[in-house]
Amino acid sequence: MRIEEAVSASSKHLVFAYYVTGHGFGHATRVAEVVRQLILAGHDVHVVTGAPAFVFTSAVDSPRLFIRKVLLDCGAVQADALTVDRLASLEKYSETAVKPREQILAQETEWLNSIKADLVVSDVVPVACRAAADAGIRSVCVTNFSWDFIYAEYVMAAGIHHRSIVWQIAEDYSHCEFLIRLPGYCPMPAFRDVIDVPLVVRRLHKSPKEVREDLGVADDVKLVILNFGGQPGGWQLKEEFLPSGWLGLVCGASESTDLPPNFRKLDKEAYTPDIIAACDCMLGKIGYGTASEALAYKCPFVFVRRDYFNEEPFLRNMLEFYQCGVEMIRRDLLTGHWRPYLERAVSLNPCYEGGINGAEMAAHILQETAFGKNYASDKLSGARRLRDAIVLGYQLQRATGRDVAIPEWYVNAESQLGRRPSDRPADFESALVESVIDDFEILHGNVQGFPDTVAFLHSLTELHANPKRRESRAAASLFNWEEEIYVTRAPGRLDVMGGIADYSGSLVLQMPIKEACHVALQRLHPSKHKLWKHAAARQNDRGEATAVLQIVSYGSELGYRSPTFDMDLSDFMEDGKLMSYERARKYFAQDPSQKWAAYVAGAILVLMTEMGVRFNDSITMLISSAVPEGKGVSSSASVEVASMSAIAAAHGLNIDPRDLAILCQKVENHIVGAPCGVMDQMTSACGEANKLLAMICQPAEIVGLVEIPNHIRVWGIDSGIRHSIGGADYGSVRIGTFMGLKMIKSKASDELSDMQTNGVNNDEVEQDDLELLKQEASLDYLCNLPPHRFEALYAKQIPNSIIGQSFLDTYKNHNDPVTTIDDKRTYGVRFPTMHPIYENFRVKTFKSLLTSTASTDQLTALGELLYQCHYSYSACGLGSDATDRLVHLVQEVQHSAASKAEDTTLCGAKITGGGSGGTVCVIGRNCLKSGEQIIEIQQRYKKQTGYLPFIFEGSSPGSGKFGYLKIRHRTGSRSDVRMGYTSDEGSPI
Repeated sequence: MRIEEAVSASSKHLVFAYYVTGHGFGHATRVAEVVRQLILAGHDVHVVTGAPAFVFTSAVDSPRLFIRKVLLDCGAVQADALTVDRLASLEKYSETAVKPREQILAQETEWLNSIKADLVVSDVVPVACRAAADAGIRSVCVTNFSWDFIYAEYVMAAGIHHRSIVWQIAEDYSHCEFLIRLPGYCPMPAFRDVIDVPLVVRRLHKSPKEVREDLGVADDVKLVILNFGGQPGGWQLKEEFLPSGWLGLVCGASESTDLPPNFRKLDKEAYTPDIIAACDCMLGKIGYGTASEALAYKCPFVFVRRDYFNEEPFLRNMLEFYQCGVEMIRRDLLTGHWRPYLERAVSLNPCYEGGINGAEMAAHILQETAFGKNYASDKLSGARRLRDAIVLGYQLQRATGRDVAIPEWYVNAESQLGRRPSDRPADFESALVESVIDDFEILHGNVQGFPDTVAFLHSLTELHANPKRRESRAAASLFNWEEEIYVTRAPGRLDVMGGIADYSGSLVLQMPIKEACHVALQRLHPSKHKLWKHAAARQNDRGEATAVLQIVSYGSELGYRSPTFDMDLSDFMEDGKLMSYERARKYFAQDPSQKWAAYVAGAILVLMTEMGVRFNDSITMLISSAVPEGKGVSSSASVEVASMSAIAAAHGLNIDPRDLAILCQKVENHIVGAPCGVMDQMTSACGEANKLLAMICQPAEIVGLVEIPNHIRVWGIDSGIRHSIGGADYGSVRIGTFMGLKMIKSKASDELSDMQTNGVNNDEVEQDDLELLKQEASLDYLCNLPPHRFEALYAKQIPNSIIGQSFLDTYKNHNDPVTTIDDKRTYGVRFPTMHPIYENFRVKTFKSLLTSTASTDQLTALGELLYQCHYSYSACGLGSDATDRLVHLVQEVQHSAASKAEDTTLCGAKITGGGSGGTVCVIGRNCLKSGEQIIEIQQRYKKQTGYLPFIFEGSSPGSGKFGYLKIRHRTGSRSDVRMGYTSDEGSPI
């Protein structure tokens, strides 16, 4: 619904209670505009806020404005101007709004009745809506985002004890009557009815000319306003940051801050909208206030991403849609490489022509609502609204190419076992192959009939067609189409058996899946390399052409990841020495929006370190992965393996697939900093289609490929919950496992010492015990300890849990090179120790059963092993409600009368990979009925949760079997690529 009327003076006096969130000034400034309009109409407004009173009193000078300083939420806690601390945000919200909740509700209900409020307005304090309901007063929210959406991803970093926060916020919002939605909005399913209004912005007091005169700045001086709400930590402005003829106006600088001569502090009383309108561009972080005023006053906005603030992608897309935004990478912000961004900004022609009278329209709607007008519909019940809000869950799964406003929770999964509708003509695939052959000459390798590879090659041919998506525009300028391009492919994997026991040396059984990552790579002499504008400017400043790495990653626009990354390859050398892995981890982690590049660029450093390779040519890479992130199917391993395979192919490095997988594990362990085992990379590199890769992870010995019998089929069902929502995280369970190993070795050493001290008989049994204890005292892998030995000697010695410091005091260290013990944290030990010991036995049994005679008993036994593994994960703390629900649905179907009549169809299920969400592996009979039951489970899960899970079916070979393609674009083909394309990221030199 859209309302076009503005507020008008009223003969009836109303009282509004307006609650303002404690997050930033942007909310307070836009509220002040709406409040001003309500007061102009003759009403009283009581503002409940934690913001300074001058924000409101400077905009509204009226006895009808009442300020009540109360903080009822905290927003996002920021470590600095660009970094949100997710865990601290949830903890502070818990202290501010959860623990004193009952007191807050009683206090606010009493206060609302005491002022005789006619309407409660919230921007966007959750508890205000519930308090209004308790007081019997209608409530309306005015916002572009809601805190359930913002906190959704924070929960994944925090664990189960903060999960209820999102549920409670969603329920509070469900008491709101309707939402007045501002432009640049996020998905907000807690609100049933929505009314859209234009931008709410502060009005101008002075013209740009008057502002320049007040500042004493000549017309020929370029002005940039720095609007960060506080400078990023450790950042000092320098004179060389600005090009000649520019002046920087700094908001929020402290009195003690010394600025270079071409920067000037703005007075605290300076009216920011007037300054923005007078400037040639703005440099800052994206928030509603900065974005809306940049659009309204056509001031190009050079922005730097904030970490972990879900509102940002939607505002960013709005800025770029109206040609008003240029993204600056954080590294260039901090090092002062500003010139290409400022030059790009002043070349823009902002084209927002929408209304900026959102405050008047919102005030009119609020006034009419307080008079009794009903804007809400009865199309959905309150319970349904709440369910829709909860369906949003704790993580919106975002997918490439979908409308930015539509969460995946409301979009059908793309896999329904072949039942998905298709609008492709029957001859589509053959036409695509023909198109690719026409466009590219394949100099080495072949596509092996993979439709996804053909589609990827076809996407390369389309890069010339003036692509709309930002990442495609960046990719369009990557390649020199007269030179060779290398293409590699690496699949994700489904963990059938073994899982987290890999780092304990277990046998694992892994299946490469159909979904894969493709990488296109080109190696060029620096003089031929087409650089993005900011990279070219950096080289020009140096005065020489050096080797540069440029990467575009598809599928990143709607998340926190920047779609592009670039660096000088010389950055890997420091004072003539190779950068250490520890230093590299910090290098890539300095900008979380570009941390993904560690998975790709890290392969270069590992090859330099482990194999002595040196890279003198520039490298461009395009990453396109169909392996979904956060679903436990090794999306990161597929990126690492495909990337390293492409780098190796382009540089003539003949690396065995097994060795390549071990090198990729080093990327993830040492540069990314993720403590994973090696089974993911091994499967992606060495797997074969429709076979289980059998590997003993000591450290990575492939013992064979196990055929999946024709009568057995394996599926994966995505729970929709990303990894690490659960009560314990992967790293802490790994630490507990290594603690248990250290305790067992210590116990064996003590027993051995006692036997040697007391003397040993020549009895054969006692000699055998001595040998066993010697082996166990030097145990390398926990999985080499048989279950019966664990139960006989060690089970009672392993505590349920231990505090980190207590363990360190007794055992000194846990001997795991990729994790660090937190001395204040309590770690589970007993179940993390038991799991790999018993899992190794389960995997061996599973492997043997696969080769046994086909029977119902065989299927039942295989399924039972999966169930045992699943519940062992849960005992470790790596389960989740969502995956438990899916496993329970499999059990319900398995034990149904219909399934028994079919002589067993589905027979078992388990959580996979690192646990705590992700994908469930299901095993069953390969028959039509089983497929129908998988669809039934999919639909029942959707009915229960609102989320339609993705189904993984099918398999494909690892990168070793695929090899690589070497291609060259055919000059004069029907899709001949236009050379010299210019993108928003930059253009060729």
